Amino acid sequence: MISFSSLSIPEPVDRAGHPGYLERVYAGLLGKLIGVYLGRPMENWTHERILDELGEIEYYVHEQRGRRLVITDDDISGTLTFLRALEDYGFDRDLSPAQIGQTWLNYLIDKTTILWWGGMGNSTEHTAYLRLREGIAAPASGSAALNGQIIAEQIGAQIFIDGWGFVCPGNPAAAVDFARRAASVSHDGEAIYGAQVIAALVAQAFVESDIDKLLDCAVSFIPANSIVANLIEDVRNWHASGIDWRACRAQLEANYGYDRYRGQCHLIPNHGLIILSLIYGGGDFDESMKIVNTCGWDTDCNSGNVGAIIGVRNGLAGLENRDWRGPVADRLYLPSADPGRAITDAAAEAYTVANYGRALAGLGPLVPKEGAKFHFALPGAVQGWQKSSEAGALEPCEGGLKLVGEGLVASTPTFIPPEIKDLVTGYVLVACSTLYPGHTVQATLIAGAEGASGDLFLSRYGAEDESVRVLGPRFSLEPNQVQVIEWTIPSMEGYPIHEIGLGLSSGDVVLDRMHWEGTPTTSFPAVEGTMWARAWGKAVDRFQFQRDRYEYITHNEGVGLLIQGVREWTDYRIKARITPRMARAAGIAVRVQGMRRYYAFVFGEPGEIRLDKMLDQPKALARVSYPWRPFEDYELTVEVSGSRLRLFVDGELIIQATDESEPLRRGAFACIVDSGCVGMGTPSIEPL
Repeated sequence: MISFSSLSIPEPVDRAGHPGYLERVYAGLLGKLIGVYLGRPMENWTHERILDELGEIEYYVHEQRGRRLVITDDDISGTLTFLRALEDYGFDRDLSPAQIGQTWLNYLIDKTTILWWGGMGNSTEHTAYLRLREGIAAPASGSAALNGQIIAEQIGAQIFIDGWGFVCPGNPAAAVDFARRAASVSHDGEAIYGAQVIAALVAQAFVESDIDKLLDCAVSFIPANSIVANLIEDVRNWHASGIDWRACRAQLEANYGYDRYRGQCHLIPNHGLIILSLIYGGGDFDESMKIVNTCGWDTDCNSGNVGAIIGVRNGLAGLENRDWRGPVADRLYLPSADPGRAITDAAAEAYTVANYGRALAGLGPLVPKEGAKFHFALPGAVQGWQKSSEAGALEPCEGGLKLVGEGLVASTPTFIPPEIKDLVTGYVLVACSTLYPGHTVQATLIAGAEGASGDLFLSRYGAEDESVRVLGPRFSLEPNQVQVIEWTIPSMEGYPIHEIGLGLSSGDVVLDRMHWEGTPTTSFPAVEGTMWARAWGKAVDRFQFQRDRYEYITHNEGVGLLIQGVREWTDYRIKARITPRMARAAGIAVRVQGMRRYYAFVFGEPGEIRLDKMLDQPKALARVSYPWRPFEDYELTVEVSGSRLRLFVDGELIIQATDESEPLRRGAFACIVDSGCVGMGTPSIEPL
């Protein structure tokens, strides 16, 4: 028998400043994505059904199941979204469960984003969210004392936990501590121990490759008499007895199966499959993926955790035996109440996560190519770029993306792509476009030995939700010429832009970088087609629109936001007609960073206009008397510059205030309504 009594906790070796840290985070994140996308098509299947219908899972099976490969999924969006508590609370190593709980409340849109919204007492995470909404702070929100042991020990804490290992490279003790705090928002007991094991494995995999030593390290942080520790010991002993992984899986089911651990998806059986796959996979990514996905049960969750651990352990080289990366093309979606971040990619998120780890270690951020949005700085990164033509080839090269061949057309998404525009159930994709009219796109191109010619283009949605291509500037480059192509995006008549791309007429060219930034100059008229309506972060119960106005925006209880824009917008002016109807408060919110981080100028009590600041809790910064009337129109202009905020009503300056206490420096804008209804005319935005 294996004994854990003599194990010692390893000395932490913080690797956040190591040159290979960023690349290992990228590999771990890719491993997570690949695992989730691979396991999703047979989620919750039994081992027997998988063998009968699909056989052993050697590679992606989404086409066999008639499924998409890249989709929204709670394993991905929860992992990366809840980690943002670090940034929002100043990278405090004493980050509390209550603060992580506030992060839930800030980024979740009720019954829409990230979670499985299965209801109180059925979905553990939904139950915890409702507790948080009731004012029950974490860790009480996820406690067994409040929610019962079975609900508290389901799988959710484990599936969201990898990020805390990513930001604590070589420091499993810190990862385990963060994991306890994060997991306790929604879970308790054995679920926390399982999450701590996964976080420790990810963190220690930055500095240790031996699977046995990784497991020794992880179990040293949890109680020796816990079910998770006993489960790990049993799986290791079954492996040591010489049986194969199939027989080990049968032993696991007999001793730790769903018949013994009840609920929608209990942690214990699935944690056992993760451990089994790590041991029998022997550190090989392909073999570990085959085992964990063929075993069944919660395949996408288990596969995602295994992929993250092995991805960090092996680095990018471990993903090269099969073309795991090509079909994914770095693509991922993060739907939340920060809708401008929803359309993103693995390379961009790897920089974000690695910079979180560096901030915790007291180090400055890594910024590729002066902060370019598409930089291709990580090995093999394509950042969502894929070709849509039969002709030509798209090849990642050192520090760039190579486009080869006459007729090649390649692009990357800036909003919900047409192939998933019908994705409106399950884990809903809430998103704003990242590219707007008024932005200036800069593309740095390097021609090949024979020169190159082609054009930039974008595609937007139309009145029938069709994709409409808009051609931009043409380029014609001499051999080996380097040129920066600029394109100021013209009006799209209100329709959202869903991709930016390049078409190649001749030769080959390397796209070294592409970038746009800042607040655009544009407006947002209501137009025909459902994709226009979906280009808002809809955190209201309903909104009805016509071409020249938003007839009504309603939220039945509490504060609702109709959000537009990205978090990077800083100093700007918003103009819109607001029609207060019946509501506790209604108006315009600026520097919106979610449901609980914004400023808002609102028509409040009769005869009063307020400037509110929401930073976890609401606070009135200013109040003025103003004789407004329900159902009358008011032209509002809101300006934010630095810490100064100003409101004009019908051209008259009504409120001017500064916020020097924890000011919100950047964010989107929104129409805001508290428990009622408001109308809004076409809003417009311009930089200050």
